[in-house]
Amino acid sequence: MTANQLTISDARDALRKGEISAVDLAMSCLTAIDASDPLNAFVHKTPEIALEQARAADARIASGDAPAMCGIPLGIKDLFCTKGVPSQAASNILEGFKPEYESTVTTKLFDAGAVMLGKLNMDEFAMGSSNESSCYGNAVNPWRREGSDVALTPGGSSGGSAAAVAADLCLAATGTDTGGSIRQPAAFTGIVGIKPTYGRVSRWGVVAFASSLDQAGPMTKSVRDAAIMLGAMSGHDAKDSTSADMAVPDFEAALTGDIKGKVIGIPKEYRMEGMPAEIGALWDRGIEMMRDAGAVIRDISLPHTKYALPAYYVIAPAEASSNLARYDGVKYGHRAKLGPADGITELYEKTRAEGFGPEVQRRIMVGTYVLSAGFYDAYYNRARKVRALIKRDFEAVFADGVEAILTPATPSSAFGLGDMATASPVEMYLNDVFTVTVNLAGLPGVSVPVGLDAQGLPLGLQLIGRPWDEAGLLNHAYVLEQAAGFVSKPTKWW
Repeated sequence: MTANQLTISDARDALRKGEISAVDLAMSCLTAIDASDPLNAFVHKTPEIALEQARAADARIASGDAPAMCGIPLGIKDLFCTKGVPSQAASNILEGFKPEYESTVTTKLFDAGAVMLGKLNMDEFAMGSSNESSCYGNAVNPWRREGSDVALTPGGSSGGSAAAVAADLCLAATGTDTGGSIRQPAAFTGIVGIKPTYGRVSRWGVVAFASSLDQAGPMTKSVRDAAIMLGAMSGHDAKDSTSADMAVPDFEAALTGDIKGKVIGIPKEYRMEGMPAEIGALWDRGIEMMRDAGAVIRDISLPHTKYALPAYYVIAPAEASSNLARYDGVKYGHRAKLGPADGITELYEKTRAEGFGPEVQRRIMVGTYVLSAGFYDAYYNRARKVRALIKRDFEAVFADGVEAILTPATPSSAFGLGDMATASPVEMYLNDVFTVTVNLAGLPGVSVPVGLDAQGLPLGLQLIGRPWDEAGLLNHAYVLEQAAGFVSKPTKWW
């Protein structure tokens, strides 16, 4: 096993025992990254920063002052602002933008001694479920169907993060999740991804998509790693008005593996018609695993689930159209070349037409439409009311003693890149059918790899937790992970 294949917890122990140095660990990852061009996961490499941070981490470890993340090499999604390093949100409109400041999440990780290997590919402005809307081109899933060399999607929007972790280019990565953008790519690539409770992790310095839905989280090789990294990322931030002033528990210490007597809800509304038999069978297997671990399985109802996708695809574009109004070619980023007769209006129009890709343009148009005078009540206000009902469904279930809810993570395994090119956008949006409710309700959700489909591709299950109970949620995920015993890795073809 090479150093880049280690988990965070194994690397932490090896670093503290002096069996490996942070510099050697970083070099192992940088070597793997340099040989991974066909995956197109890393889009801005930062080897000088990585080695400088690794040397500092080695000094900290030698002095005995080493938090759990000290010396751990990470990939950072291109949505996080990193000082002096391109932070483009995978969009041409932010070409050349190098922030003069550091996001709160990356600041916390670097303060804990983590090492940045570079920036990771993603869907433009985090809008997408397949990483095909990036200005850098597609990120590619390291997994292949058995006997096939068809390129598959790593999921989106955190596709580069998922591909990099699954291919052992880094030990873990940051992701963001607005409607499933951590959990769906994690499921497609056989890794663990957790979206924390809204407000657990600061959004400051993370390029905004939909501010009431966005939340950053870790994408890792194991549930234990997710617990370790989430602890380093979480905490109150006065710079983010939506950040919760709550103590951060020791998530790793919560991984007892004991869920005897805990009630797990199985929502009947998630048994969708047309769901592949493999997904249903995997879900049933997961239910049995939890039952075998001593959990009490209870059928529950979340009656407003069927309205979640339409509500989400009104609220998210509405917030996006407002957030993305700032990209106008005036202060930073791309500016269109103007003709002699052009004025400020033409500057805005040409800059935005050149800078934004088709999916972002589509969502800005939808968002502007649903916020316009004649349609605000019919669409946006109605969607907000539906959102409140979806939140109430979950509150009622949790008030009735349910500790966690088990569902599929995705409606399929990874599909081929380009497969959705001829489909309607709605078919792509259906990828989020199991995940968007969690964002609308502000709840924590985690995707755990549980098995392989008939073509040898990974499949994940999702656990949804009570608000602020990431500790309990991760323990349930840990039990599922142990029972599933998923150890498969993609065969190296790149």
